[in-house]
Amino acid sequence: MFSWSTRNGRKKDPELFQTVSDGLRRLYRSKLYPLEEAYRFHEFHSPALEDADFDNKPMVLLVGQYSTGKTTFIRHLMEQDFPGMRIGPEPTTDSFIAVMYGEQEGLVPGNALVVDPKKPFRKLNAFGNAFLNRFVCAQMPNPVLESISIIDTPGILSGEKQRISRGYDFAAVLEWFAERVDRIILLFDAHKLDISDEFSEVIRALKNHEDKMRVVLNKADQIGTQQLMRVYGALMWSLGKIVNTPEVIRVYIGSFWAQPLLVPDNRKLFEAEEQDLFRDIQSLPRNAALRKLNDLIKRARLAKVHAYIISTLKKEMPLFGKENKKKELISNLGEIYMRIEKEHQIPPGDFPKLTKMQEILFIQDFTKFQSLKPKLLEGVEDMLANDIAKLMTMVRQEEAALPNQTVQGGAFDGTANGPFGHGYGEGAGEGIDELEWVVARDKPTYDEIFYTLSPVNGKVSGAMAKKEMVKSKLPNTVLGKIWKLADVDKDGFLDDEEFALANHLIKVKLEGHELPAELPGHLVPPSKRQQE
Repeated sequence: MFSWSTRNGRKKDPELFQTVSDGLRRLYRSKLYPLEEAYRFHEFHSPALEDADFDNKPMVLLVGQYSTGKTTFIRHLMEQDFPGMRIGPEPTTDSFIAVMYGEQEGLVPGNALVVDPKKPFRKLNAFGNAFLNRFVCAQMPNPVLESISIIDTPGILSGEKQRISRGYDFAAVLEWFAERVDRIILLFDAHKLDISDEFSEVIRALKNHEDKMRVVLNKADQIGTQQLMRVYGALMWSLGKIVNTPEVIRVYIGSFWAQPLLVPDNRKLFEAEEQDLFRDIQSLPRNAALRKLNDLIKRARLAKVHAYIISTLKKEMPLFGKENKKKELISNLGEIYMRIEKEHQIPPGDFPKLTKMQEILFIQDFTKFQSLKPKLLEGVEDMLANDIAKLMTMVRQEEAALPNQTVQGGAFDGTANGPFGHGYGEGAGEGIDELEWVVARDKPTYDEIFYTLSPVNGKVSGAMAKKEMVKSKLPNTVLGKIWKLADVDKDGFLDDEEFALANHLIKVKLEGHELPAELPGHLVPPSKRQQE
């Protein structure tokens, strides 16, 4: 639908982008990839993106120490066992398992996965056989998997020995996944809050992806309320030391499996937390295009900075004494960062991690680096300044066209309808199934107050009602809404039933529930129901 400018300022024939994914793929290939290729971006930071990276379903990555319930969590979401699933208190999952939709149930080994162009895993080939022998895809026809894919990871262990024995760079593999998934869920066991060295390393490897990160405090039904408060505080303190962000990461507390609660004291809390987490996961398909757009912008900004760093190092290299100069440049890389930052007005947060960059530079041949190519940079600048804005419009159009694009099936349908839906029979919904008007229970108490307000012809004025209603200390905006709902016949006065209803709605709000947009049928006073 949009026409894209050529570098000479002329318009070429309009390119029809059917979807945001299609537009992102073409922009990446035509504008960002040439810059990445010229400055060896793929050797330093991240392999090149492929078509499957733009077309694949949203992915959820589960990370946690062993026996925190990652595999059980997946089974809970799908309400079905999946191929290759093993559950136990010991470290059972020793592989990365991509749980994906497939018409036939079965396992696809890692070496076959990385040659399949329809799967977004081809670039994992770089981690070698030690990793590929520990990577499988579990395919099955499950409704949840029609909308999302889930990546189960090996349980994180403690100690140096276990880390070395993996045979591949575990943190690097997780970082690869983190760049491509839509949600990262860190699982913690309420009984095991110690964060091992490897887990700390993993969380640091997920830096720059904090926006995708959520935390689940699992097995919370096994401890009482007082202990739970202490455990929650300890978890937040531990995370605060590792995740260096001013915002607090969202933590969901609960028991994410289909077994009876051991300590049911916090049942309502667990239900509310589970619903919040489910809503977050269900929104992923709707926000998938926006996530891909956001990730491409982050990648483009990093690629730009990388180009400046490489071209600066190339410029600094002399004709003779290259090795000594190379060592000097690497040790002074921090100063080069500051120079580039000032010269090109680049935010410090866009620069790659200094120590990691220095490590990779040691094994690079600086003589093969490219000098600065303004045209390549202009292409990326144009993409960020113009093309992305146009694609953002398409994102909104796609969202409007697919308003109900959410994850369905499995546990997501368990509390969708019926009396076990979250909040059913609570707040404004209380008494929905009862024959008697629910407000009548407390009406004698409300009547006593009503008759102290000197009603005229059985009604109190707004001014008199206000004197009583403000005693709740609720803000006027809320009381105004309550008045609007309670004045059923819209005559500007409240009779005894309407006054009782107003007090009932005040009670609903004071108990922490939301007010309805319109008065539900079961709350309409009996005397007014004939007029409805």
